[in-house]
Amino acid sequence: MKVLFSGIQPTGTLHIGNYFGAIKNWVKIQYDYKTYISVVDYHAITIEYDPGKMPEKVMDLTINLFACGIDLEKTILFIQSEVTGHADLTWIFNSVTPMGELERMTQFKDKAKQHKKNVNVGLFDYPVLQAADILLYKGEVVPVGEDQVQHIEFTREVARYFNKRYGKTFPECEALLTKSPRIMGLDGENKMSKSMNNFIGILETENQIWDKVSVAKTDPARIKKTDPGNPFICNIYYYHKLVTNEEAREEVAEGCRTAGIGCLDCKKIFVTNLMRILNPIRERYENLKKNTHSIREILNNNADKCRHIAKQTLLETKERLGLNPVWKL
Repeated sequence: MKVLFSGIQPTGTLHIGNYFGAIKNWVKIQYDYKTYISVVDYHAITIEYDPGKMPEKVMDLTINLFACGIDLEKTILFIQSEVTGHADLTWIFNSVTPMGELERMTQFKDKAKQHKKNVNVGLFDYPVLQAADILLYKGEVVPVGEDQVQHIEFTREVARYFNKRYGKTFPECEALLTKSPRIMGLDGENKMSKSMNNFIGILETENQIWDKVSVAKTDPARIKKTDPGNPFICNIYYYHKLVTNEEAREEVAEGCRTAGIGCLDCKKIFVTNLMRILNPIRERYENLKKNTHSIREILNNNADKCRHIAKQTLLETKERLGLNPVWKL
């Protein structure tokens, strides 16, 4: 089986953008590969955060991922900072990565604008750490959205730079594009994000979700229920594509075009269909949360597995570099 690697930051509440944009796909394809998923807490410290809340966020994200369907036995889900090889390989890759490659990365420019008071080296070097995350496990496949393809191409470049200078060591991984494009927030203007408060949390109750969706932006032409609308410019109709079957979705679209249903009716149908997906996730989450000790044991075992693989990769890498240690890692 090819090795698949992906990571997710413990930055707060998971929302349906995370689920439909990435996690649902991970659940589907995890059996087709030797799958590694990392809670990338090293990446999370490149922006300002509360250290006291980090352990809780890491554990909560882990439970969320298992509740969403990540297989406890099949997929190796682990915490990035518990495997020191990630930082070690990042430093080695820093020595072969041209500054110009990093300066071209669009995500750094975006992050620097968002965090003007904390533009640190970690933000700049973020793609190198991401390359190390993937290549430490000889990752061959990385599921990403279109906005992350540049980072995967960067990882391929890092592997090429190292292999050319020191000999074939790392694979040139491939981006596995997810079918779901980025999911817009309830404002209909920006990507769904907790920081922008335009999100639907996957653990929120039906009443909490309805309070948000009921006032969400729709087709501005539909001022009254009797006004015909265009479903294809309505963000709520896009959400229907995530949770509503094709036949029912066409009925919603036709009702919008002919003013047969109002925007609130459309939203109620969406929320009902969404809850059919979210209710089982929340139920599994509550059950898993009662046994965090077992979750911690799984994470410990997975960290041991990852440290063993990281050790082998680093020994091979150091030998290529002429840094053949007498001691064992």
